[in-house]
Amino acid sequence: MRPVTVFCAAGLLMVLFYSAGCGKKESVPKQFTLAIPPGLEQLEPVIPVDNPLTQAKVVLGRKLFFDERLSLDATVSCATCHIPLLGYGDGRTTSMGVYGLRSTRNAPTLINRVFGKTQFWDGRAASLEEVVLEHMVAANDMRNTPERLVSALTPDETYSQAFTEIFGAIAAETVAQAVAAYVRTIVSGDSPYDRFMAGNTDALDESAQRGMALFNSERTNCATCHAGPNFTDEQFHSNGAGMDSPSPDPGRVTQTGNESERGRFKTPTLRDVTRTAPYMHDGSLRSLKDVIRFYNQGGIAHPNLSAQVKPLHLSTQEQTDLINFLRSLRGSNSFQPGSS
Repeated sequence: MRPVTVFCAAGLLMVLFYSAGCGKKESVPKQFTLAIPPGLEQLEPVIPVDNPLTQAKVVLGRKLFFDERLSLDATVSCATCHIPLLGYGDGRTTSMGVYGLRSTRNAPTLINRVFGKTQFWDGRAASLEEVVLEHMVAANDMRNTPERLVSALTPDETYSQAFTEIFGAIAAETVAQAVAAYVRTIVSGDSPYDRFMAGNTDALDESAQRGMALFNSERTNCATCHAGPNFTDEQFHSNGAGMDSPSPDPGRVTQTGNESERGRFKTPTLRDVTRTAPYMHDGSLRSLKDVIRFYNQGGIAHPNLSAQVKPLHLSTQEQTDLINFLRSLRGSNSFQPGSS
């Protein structure tokens, strides 16, 4: 496991926080060592210079992640839509916010987002901090306001002390920084696939090995978009999912205004994909079998359909082999508070 020190000790790197008028730095910040599991060593963590990881900040962020007081009616936390046992998804077609209100999109996994450069299905956020801030105030999510958030958390002495020591005071921006810090520790690797690639030939059975060969072949083009150690190119593509509905989600075009990006969505990681059903931006595919069948038929016709998406003519056995390979990507993703 590769340790990556992402915050140097006091005297080497001191970062001031200017958020809602708060400028106090952590008095004695302990460096946080992000444990990079086998298989992800080639990836570089993306840590904003204005929100370096420290041990205290990550612990605070984890507490906030599970706190329903972040929402207007104190019924919804980050973990409502990002459940650890479900690969930090929620198992629903589309996520649910306060008062039972539904989002229009499936809750994406938070696994390995520390390596991501764009956020959301349409890439509208450049950082996890922006994601948290948006969810706290979005009408169909937490529906809160910065003022109500501060009022809800301030009476908690544990929070008041922690925020004072780390940031200077409680504010919506510092809440977002703490939660984002915790999310960056959610990593998954050291899967059977990773052990096989490291030389353990017994880590994958014959079916999974055949599936891996298919996955990486020009016949399927899977690895073109689900590329690299994190199995995503972090780019936007259209496979036609949902485009046959009466009111299809426009996708990436809402951010760029470029009609060629209508119906395009960000490629999700396939790490721990067995935990994150249902699939696609609209949660329209309930199982991995459905996903393979969808691609086997060539997706759904659409003017912006990616060139890589085409009928595959896979046999039943080949479809099973691909699924068994995808199952081999299930790794470890437990919270680790780090060490100095």
